[in-house]
Amino acid sequence: MAIERRFIEDGVRKARVEKYLTRELKRAGYGGMDIVRTPLGTQVTIFAEKPGIVIGKGGKVVRELTQNLGTMFAIEAPQVEVQQIENPSFNAQIMAERLANSLERGWYFRKAGSSVIRRVMESGALGCEVVLSGKLTGSRARVQKFTEGYVKHAGEPSETIVEKGFAVAIKKLGTIGVQVKIVPPGAKLPDHFEVLEPEPREAEEEIDLTPEAIGEEIDAELEEMEDIPVPEEEY
Repeated sequence: MAIERRFIEDGVRKARVEKYLTRELKRAGYGGMDIVRTPLGTQVTIFAEKPGIVIGKGGKVVRELTQNLGTMFAIEAPQVEVQQIENPSFNAQIMAERLANSLERGWYFRKAGSSVIRRVMESGALGCEVVLSGKLTGSRARVQKFTEGYVKHAGEPSETIVEKGFAVAIKKLGTIGVQVKIVPPGAKLPDHFEVLEPEPREAEEEIDLTPEAIGEEIDAELEEMEDIPVPEEEY
């Protein structure tokens, strides 16, 4: 198998697994997953706001997930690990799902988008962006964007430091796409720099330049010169 085809198949498989877990673990506050190949199999780490729902009573749910990952998506020897998300406000996927649920419950889109922005920024994030696209108020589709703080849109930083999440809100007029981008606190931005304060120097002794002080120094030097013996000249 060509290496390019293998990369494409791995990407498609990861997208299918992401869609499956998003649907199955919606009540658990699903916040993303990570797949890593190991010598013993494939390590699948699931991030969730409520890990107890992912594990289930006696580990029933997590065993079913492990079995389905192996049979439905042909993942070799899957090993599922569940980790709890400490601060859901910094997880873009969770905030996108919450925003979609608010829209489905009838919240006005401006109020819902501003609420998410305010909550994320009050938690200490460096930047947040919310994009709503679809039939927001009428029969014609439109795009509404809410932005606050610093959000990188291009280059490597947009892929490494920006958390991205996507969800869909289903309403009577049609579907609304919800996209959330978050720059978490502590992210190292490429254009960030710090100005260091100079180190304090020891205070130098002040020199008195008044005529009286200069005259006293000259007199002292002349007295020292008079005390120096002068050698006698030999004829």
